[in-house]
This record gives sequence, C-alpha cells and structure tokens, in this order.
Amino acid sequence: MTANSLTMAAVAAPFDRDLDADFARIRSLIADARAQGVRLMALPEAALGGYLADLDGAAEGPPALAVDGPEIARLAALAGEMVIVAGYCEAVDDGTKYNSAVCVSGDGVLGNHRKVHQPLAEDASYGAGDQFTAFDTPVGRIGTMICYDKAFPESARALALDGAEIIVCVSAWPGSRTNASADLSRDRWKRRFDLFDQARALENQVVWLSANQTGTYGSLRFVGSAKVVDPGGEVLADTGVAGGLAVASLDVTQALETARRSMGHLRDRRPDAYPVLGGRPAAALP
Repeated sequence: MTANSLTMAAVAAPFDRDLDADFARIRSLIADARAQGVRLMALPEAALGGYLADLDGAAEGPPALAVDGPEIARLAALAGEMVIVAGYCEAVDDGTKYNSAVCVSGDGVLGNHRKVHQPLAEDASYGAGDQFTAFDTPVGRIGTMICYDKAFPESARALALDGAEIIVCVSAWPGSRTNASADLSRDRWKRRFDLFDQARALENQVVWLSANQTGTYGSLRFVGSAKVVDPGGEVLADTGVAGGLAVASLDVTQALETARRSMGHLRDRRPDAYPVLGGRPAAALP
C-alpha cells in the first residue's frame, strides 16, 4: 500500500422493494466501508428497490426513480466524501424506465449509465441504453456497466478506450436456471460471472469492481461473488457466494502503468485488421 493507494469495496448484499430497508442496509454498508478507509464503493444492480422476480417478461418492476429525484439525492448525502455506484430503476419524462447505475458523491451525481444489453425478457420491463461513456470522479476516471453488459467485450473495451481506469460492474446475476447446483459456489453461472470479471479486467488492463446481489428474490437465486480485480486479472478480494464487502487497496495509476508497460493491450490494438466489428448484422452471424 502506497501513499497514492485507493481503497475500494464491492458489495454483495440482498435488496428488495422496501426502499427504507434498502437505505438502512446501504447506510450500514457505508459505515463499515468508511471504517476501513474505503473511498470508492460499488453497490449491486437494483440496490434501490430490488430487481425483477423473474426474467419471463411479466414480473412487476421496481419503483422508478428520477436521477435528479430525492432518492438519488439521499444516496449522495449518505456517500459524503466517498464515491458510490448503485443500481436503480430510472424514470424519464416520456414514461420509459431504464435499468440504470448512478455514480454519486456528496457533491451530487457524477455519472449515470443505462443498461445496454438485456437478457431473456428483461426488455419487457426496461428500455435499453445505447452507449458506454467514462467520466471523471474524485477517485479517477470511471466507467460503469450493468450485469449482462459484461458478457460483451466491446462494452468494457469502449470504456477503456474512453480512458476509464476503473470499471465498475453492478449486477443482479443469478445462478443457473437449468441444472442448478445445490452448492451455489459450484454453479456454472457463478463460474461464468467470475470468468467475465477476470477476463474484462485483464484484456483491458483496468481495475475492475464487481458488485452483485445475494439471496433469493422471486425465482432468482443470486450468486454474490463481489470482487476487486487488478489490471492483470488477479482477484484481490472476493466475498464468495456470501454477503459482505470485498475490500482492496491499490495504487491505480501505478498498477495500470505496470500492467501496460511491456504488453499494452490498448496500445497494441490493430483496428485495421478487424474493421467489421460493430458493423456486421447479427442475422449474418452463424
């Protein structure tokens, strides 16, 4: 740990429709994190109001909140000197609802991301976002994404190319829907969750925070596994399938410089060799 180290925490915890209970849990998590010197904390997808009870298309959605509304302001007030990323259902003037992640500090909203990639029938409950954009914060340049977004390498790559030093992925990632393991730690969807976290960090040589829900909600059983991953893909802290805080300290600038010194994955790209990326219709793919 150096004088320039940043202490970060990724949360694994359950959240539901009871906003007062959600805020009480968040307040407790912030107090625990603050006592450990945490300056950047990631809460799960849908931390304000809970996720969907199922992904079959008919589930009732969480309460829709305005990004400039009182609930997000309440979260910012709780954050104080910390930077916090949390998932919520975003309401906009035209009536559309988005599965979003907001980044706040005591100064207010620093960034907001709308989930782009929607699994199964999630599109029955939410509109889709259409961009990945990094933004500056008191703890460095950050990019955010939500759950299924991380299954697409282009998502993290877009944020890294936009200068993100730290990527925060908030999730409500469940265990497998079929052939579920009685031991959640051996669940194949949990393994995929972990593989994506390490791969996205390594291929972009960025610091990666991954928060996730725990427990069950409706038909979904969440895998937890909140973690902090360094730019070499090494897991620095991990909650496993239990709830809690994954806390790690890292000199982010030094870690990025070290990882990228010899083999810089962003620097050594050859875009001319793969111009088709992003332009080929999905229907044309095998």
